[in-house]
Amino acid sequence: MAGAIIENMSTKKLVIVGVILLLFQAFAFMVGGLIAPSPKIAVHYLATKCVDTAKHRQETKWFMPWGPNQCDKIRSFDEATAKKIEANNIVFAVHIPLPNKQMSPWFQFMLVILQFDIAFKVYNQIEDGAMVTIDVGLAYRDDTVSEWTEMAHSFEQRKLSCNFTTAKTFENEGRYYECDLLPFMEVGSVAHKYYLLNIRLPVNERKKVNVGIGEIKDIRLVGIHQNGGFTKVWFAMKTFLTPSILIIMIWYWRRITLMSRPPVLLEKVIFALGISMTFINIPVEWFSVGFNWTWMLLFGDIRQGIFYSMLLSFWIIFCGEHLMETEFFEAEFMGGGQLQLLCVPIFKIFPECPTKKSQDQMERNRFSVYWKQVGPVIFGSFCLFIFDMYERGVQLTNPFYSIWASDVGTELAMAFIIVAGICACLYFLFLCFMVFQVFRNISGKRSSLPAMSKARHLHYEGLIFRFKFLMLVTLTCAAMTVIFFIISQVNEGHWHWGEHTVQVNSAFFTGIYGMWNLYVFAIMFLYAPSHERYGDEQSSGQCITGDAGANSGEDI
Repeated sequence: MAGAIIENMSTKKLVIVGVILLLFQAFAFMVGGLIAPSPKIAVHYLATKCVDTAKHRQETKWFMPWGPNQCDKIRSFDEATAKKIEANNIVFAVHIPLPNKQMSPWFQFMLVILQFDIAFKVYNQIEDGAMVTIDVGLAYRDDTVSEWTEMAHSFEQRKLSCNFTTAKTFENEGRYYECDLLPFMEVGSVAHKYYLLNIRLPVNERKKVNVGIGEIKDIRLVGIHQNGGFTKVWFAMKTFLTPSILIIMIWYWRRITLMSRPPVLLEKVIFALGISMTFINIPVEWFSVGFNWTWMLLFGDIRQGIFYSMLLSFWIIFCGEHLMETEFFEAEFMGGGQLQLLCVPIFKIFPECPTKKSQDQMERNRFSVYWKQVGPVIFGSFCLFIFDMYERGVQLTNPFYSIWASDVGTELAMAFIIVAGICACLYFLFLCFMVFQVFRNISGKRSSLPAMSKARHLHYEGLIFRFKFLMLVTLTCAAMTVIFFIISQVNEGHWHWGEHTVQVNSAFFTGIYGMWNLYVFAIMFLYAPSHERYGDEQSSGQCITGDAGANSGEDI
C-alpha cells in the first residue's frame, strides 16, 4: 500500500507547496482589503409625516413622502393638534432608497432598524414594559410612474427600552429619551428598484393600544444592505474557488478508489469535508441577481452550518485517529543482541502491520467510536438550524417578524447565543487538549527512535515534524477565524496605509473564506495516496524483524 503524499513528498517540494498556498492566502486578504469595498452600507432615513384625509381608510392607497404624487405633510404633532388631525390619520412614510437613487439585486438583502424619537413629558411618560403597536405595509415598483404593488403588510409589536438620563422635572420637558434600536424588517433579496414603507401607530385608549408610550416626535430608520461592489468580488471568488476544490476532490477520491483496500474512516471524512466545502462554494448567488429568491439568506446559513459542522467533526476524528493508545513501533533486544521491530502505526496513514493490537485499529476505524465527541457538534448545529428556521423561515412570509420583538424570543435568542459561545470555547479547549495528547504521545515514542537504523530514524523524525506542523496549522486557522471576527466587530472598518485604505471587514470575509478553501485543498492533497513507494516493507505493510530490518531500513 502506498503511503500518503505528506509522508513521501520531499521536504523541498512540500516547502514549495506551502509557499504557494501562503501566497494565495495573502492574495485572498489583499483582495478584500485593497480591491473590495466595505461589505455593507448603512443609510439613514427620517420618516415623513403624511396625513390620511380620507374618511374611510383605503388599503390600496400608498403615501409618498416626495415626488410628483407626494402626500399632504405636516412638520410636527403640534401642527396636527392645531389642525385637529387625529393620531390614527397620520402615516409615517419612508421611501427606499433616497431621491435620485435606486436599489439593485447586487445588494442581496435589506435589513431595516427602527428608532423612535420620544420627548419627555411629565404627564405623558413611558410606562415600564411599554409596547408599541405598529401597522406597517411594504410596497415596491420598478419605475417612477407605475402604481405601487403591496409586498407585505403586518401588525407588529415592539417593546420600548428607553432611559431618561436627567431628572424628570418640568424644566427638562422636551428632552429626548435614549431609546435602544429595534429590529424592524429583513428582506432576503432586493429584486426591485424602489420600496415604500407606510407606518401607522394606531391609538385605542379603551384597548390600551399605544397608550403610555410617551410623546413620539419622529421615526428614524436605518437601512442596511450589502455593498454591490463587494458582492461582485465575493461572487468572483466563489466562481474561481468552486472548480479548484471540485477538481482536487475528484482527484483525491480517484486515488483512493485505485487502491486495493477499501477507504478508511479518515479518508472518508476528508472526502466529506471536500463535499461540504464544494457545497458552500457553488455560486448559486448568481441566480439571485436575476430572480427574486427571498430564501437565499436562509439557504446560505444552511450551507455554512453544514460546512462548519463537518469541519468541527473532521477535527475531532482527525485527532482521534492519530491519538493511538498503542505505540507505532516497539523496539526490544532479543537473545544474541538481535533487534526486533514490531510495526504498530501511530498514524492511520502509516502502513499497518498484523499485530495483537489490530483489533484496536479496527475499532478506531468506525465512525460510531466518535459519537460522544461528534454527537454534541451535530446536536448544537441542529439547534442553531431550528433557531434560524424560527426567524428567517418565518421572514419568508412576513419580513417584519423578529424573534427579538418579544421577551420570550429575546431570552431564547440570547440563550442560544450564549450557549453557542460557551460550546465554541469548550470545543476549542477540547481540541487543544486532544492535540496536546497527540504531541505528548508522539514525544513519548521518540525515545525508541535511536534503536532504528539512521535512515529509518530520519524518516520517522520527518513524519513526526510534518504531522505536528499540520496540527499547528489547524489550530492557527481556528484561532485566526476568532481573532479576525473580533477585530471586525471592534474597529472602525478600515485602516489607512499610506495612500491606500485597507477595508478590514472585507479582508476578514475574503481572507477567512480563502483560508478555509486553502486548508481543505491542502488536507485533500497531503492525505491523498502517493504514487511513490519508499520501501517494499513499508508499502506492503510487512513487519521487519532481525538484522534484515535494519539493513532494509538503510536502503530508504
